[in-house]
Amino acid sequence: MKAKTIADGILRAIAVIAGVVLLGYFLFKISSVLVYISIAAIASLIGRPIVLFLRNKLKFNNTIAVITTMLFLISIIGGIIALFIPLIVQQGHNLSLLNIDQLQANLENLYTQVIQYFGFSTYDIESNLKSSTIFSSLDFKFIPDFLNSIVGILGSLSIGLFSILFITFFFLKDSKLFEDGIMVLVPENKESRLKKSMDTIGNLLSRYFVGLVFQILILFVIYTVVLLMFGIENAIVIAFLCALLNLIPYVGPIIGGILMITLSMTSNLGADFSAVILPKTIYVMIGFTIGQLVDNFFSQPFIFSSSVKSHPLEIFLVIIIGGLLFGVTGMIIAVPGYTAIKVILKEFFAENKIVRSVTKNL
Repeated sequence: MKAKTIADGILRAIAVIAGVVLLGYFLFKISSVLVYISIAAIASLIGRPIVLFLRNKLKFNNTIAVITTMLFLISIIGGIIALFIPLIVQQGHNLSLLNIDQLQANLENLYTQVIQYFGFSTYDIESNLKSSTIFSSLDFKFIPDFLNSIVGILGSLSIGLFSILFITFFFLKDSKLFEDGIMVLVPENKESRLKKSMDTIGNLLSRYFVGLVFQILILFVIYTVVLLMFGIENAIVIAFLCALLNLIPYVGPIIGGILMITLSMTSNLGADFSAVILPKTIYVMIGFTIGQLVDNFFSQPFIFSSSVKSHPLEIFLVIIIGGLLFGVTGMIIAVPGYTAIKVILKEFFAENKIVRSVTKNL
């Protein structure tokens, strides 16, 4: 009898392991669908305040309110596409006609001026250029091919974009659709508590994602003004990219700063380094720093304190842990995930002392 019990336990363990492996494999195979659902959920959280405003304040019918919100979201996406696609096409055409040798000569000239400005001798410059493999090893012919691959990727993403919009529409129209799907997996005696938790999570994350939109908008305006003031080409696109990179905590602003420096310096290739390129780059970086100061001391504290109601130290530690566990993706989803966990813990484990301490502001 004992041997039979052990054998049954082993078989159950094997069955559980096999089930977990199959579930993991299944989720891996449908990972693109899960990504679509996740993005659609975020879009519905962003659009939710608009639907509620149209429905409660302007007395729109629910379907009309959802359609109006979707048209608004689509117009924003269309505006972004209209901003980038012509630029990519134009730059692709320009690069197809580009004199690669002239581009390399301009970069070498910029490199020479930088070395001279910082006090290296002419002999050092010549020897550095001759011994350095930086420019000789760079094959600038990859740029047109790279842009062509981007256009191909954009074409394949059109299917994903349609799927996301379709799912978002029903998430907005039937706000309980996602909730009802989860309730099927929950015991009946836990349904009311879980429903309350999901309502709280929805409200908090909706305010959080709307706050992120305003954060990007503020940075976009600051960066655009700075770049236009100093005559940087494609200022609007550069400003949008750098503002969007700010969504990646800590790492994003660094990447955005490097991108802005690089594009500011290369927008005036052939100009005098000490008289034109360096001063303009310094002014641009001062403007970038001002934008970061506004973001760090105004935008982010306001978003975190009023939306997810967490202490800045909590947010810092959660983002670091998310980055260590899951990389950049973990850093991006750390705050929403942590907020959802806090709400669930408060609802189901409110009597625990640690939980009470962590969730006292919720």
